[in-house]
Amino acid sequence: MAKISIDIGSGNLKETNLTVGIDLGTTNSLIAKIEEGTPVCIADYGKDTIVPSIIYFSSGGIIVGEDAKPYLTIDPRNTLYSIKRLLGKSYHDLADYSGDLGYKIIDDNTDSLVKVQVGNKFYTPIELSALILKELKQRAEHRLKTPIEKVVITVPAYFNDSQRQATRDAGKLAGLEVLRILNEPTAAAMAYGLGFTQDKTQTVAVYDFGGGTFDISILTIEQGVYDILAVNGDTFLGGDDIDKAVVAFLYHKYEVSELAQQGDFSQIFRLFAERAKIALNTRLEYTEKITLNDTSQTSSLELSLSQTEFELIAAPIVDKTLNFCNLALKDADLSKQQLDEILLVGGSTQSYYVRKRVEQFFGQKPNCTLNPHEAVALGAALQADILSGNRKDMLLLDVTPLSLGVETAGGLMDVLIQRNTKIPMQAGRQYTTSVDGQTKMKIAVYQGERELVSENRKLAEFNLSDIPAMPAGLPKVEIQFQLDENSILTITAKEMRSGVQQTVTVQPKYGLTDKQVEEMLLASIEYAQSDMQTRLLLEATEEAKQILQYTDKFLSNHSALLTEQEHTEFKRLAEILGQKIQTKQKDEIHTAIENLNEYSRPFAERVMDTAIKQALKGKTLESPVSDKLKNQLD
Repeated sequence: MAKISIDIGSGNLKETNLTVGIDLGTTNSLIAKIEEGTPVCIADYGKDTIVPSIIYFSSGGIIVGEDAKPYLTIDPRNTLYSIKRLLGKSYHDLADYSGDLGYKIIDDNTDSLVKVQVGNKFYTPIELSALILKELKQRAEHRLKTPIEKVVITVPAYFNDSQRQATRDAGKLAGLEVLRILNEPTAAAMAYGLGFTQDKTQTVAVYDFGGGTFDISILTIEQGVYDILAVNGDTFLGGDDIDKAVVAFLYHKYEVSELAQQGDFSQIFRLFAERAKIALNTRLEYTEKITLNDTSQTSSLELSLSQTEFELIAAPIVDKTLNFCNLALKDADLSKQQLDEILLVGGSTQSYYVRKRVEQFFGQKPNCTLNPHEAVALGAALQADILSGNRKDMLLLDVTPLSLGVETAGGLMDVLIQRNTKIPMQAGRQYTTSVDGQTKMKIAVYQGERELVSENRKLAEFNLSDIPAMPAGLPKVEIQFQLDENSILTITAKEMRSGVQQTVTVQPKYGLTDKQVEEMLLASIEYAQSDMQTRLLLEATEEAKQILQYTDKFLSNHSALLTEQEHTEFKRLAEILGQKIQTKQKDEIHTAIENLNEYSRPFAERVMDTAIKQALKGKTLESPVSDKLKNQLD
């Protein structure tokens, strides 16, 4: 059980040594914990459990989550999204995708980790992902009033070693001890599996269609044992691609010029595509007037998208996901009819069209009883509980998504560990030299399913040196692969006759070295106080701006209820707050906020009283005070 302590300041009970689960998503991210044996997602006070994976770099600091979303159209160059798609990737991996982003990724003519430029600063996807993880951590700590240090983070099942390492590095950089990297569909199956019958074996397919990735996992669940049979998918296939296809269709439909397509208008069209996709779940057509602000003029355009158009656009992308489902069933040696449940996970499965196609493909109605956004985080919390020793009624038997092998003569891939092999596991094979007197052997390790190593991803390369000079074919070099529960690979090469040995834990060229992570952590500690001050000032400034907007709306809608003197005092306090924002002094801003709140409180009550009197006469105010405004004025 988790330890319980008492917060002396508040007298409240609080948990210590809490281990949580995090779903670090392309579009949205969540954090979850176990509460009285049940996984629940954590929301900070007055906020949603879902944190949009969006980062805005302003002159005053960094904003993460829902508050960063409006800047996608206001200031797209400094607003980052879909960071997960960049993890573990080089520029060459992303060359065809870079034009679709509203921000700039850097080509430095190397295979190193891609960098994102914001102003005159450069960030790796690991650093950016760490900012999202920090936001989740801080929200949960604020709500639970306890430090969070240990975590299970989920990744798509088809993430390769580079992407998994990058995720682990992001966790370290966020000040978290990452106990396990867990496959997302597996986590979701664990969350759904709580309701499965314990005395019956269930064969389940998890169809996980998120914002940036797609995975299909086939597994059996028996008496709390989760046995993964096969996984398949694409780490670059998701709802983002449907949005992109919708935008391309709209450009053609409305004859948008190529110049406009390359500008900031692209974000306006992309966000319309998101809204239309959601709206078409419940209607046949979605129409909206959008505003296009150019440097010289402002124009508007009425966009519409029908359900028929949307289905034609989305069909090729959904077809790809179903092809992966066929491959996974083949690997698991199962037919569709042998599946007891189809579980839906990921935001894209909320689409009526996606659900319809999945039902048609599998021949049964899918199970979508859990919130598709929350399922993965809930499962991660369960795995965190298992690793903490609190839960012993569940066991996870996971698999490696991609084959692992070494390069042999002719550039061929010799596989030591086949994909869909249970992990943790160990495998080895003996090799020999091809030249007389050879004293070194180059060992190149690859991951992938192609016959030629040039078509697969290189994970590591090292030399086994000091092999005694012998005739070709006489030395016996055994190469051992050890794959741990996080799919992290350790390689041992040993010449059996002489005992010469070398061990390497794979550190992909796309990841960060331990030294780099350590330097970044030290920097974050060194500047922790100033960073926190910046954050607090930014939060105060944003709150002040919101209150000024609500005050202006309140005065406009309800001026008839105020005397001239009261109206003047409202304006005076609002002007003071506006001036305090310019001083960039957090405490002064908070004082001005409180003064305006105190003055406004009785007027909110007056508006409510008037509204009630009007209602009793059978009339209602045309613009009653909104709950949000009343809360602000309270």
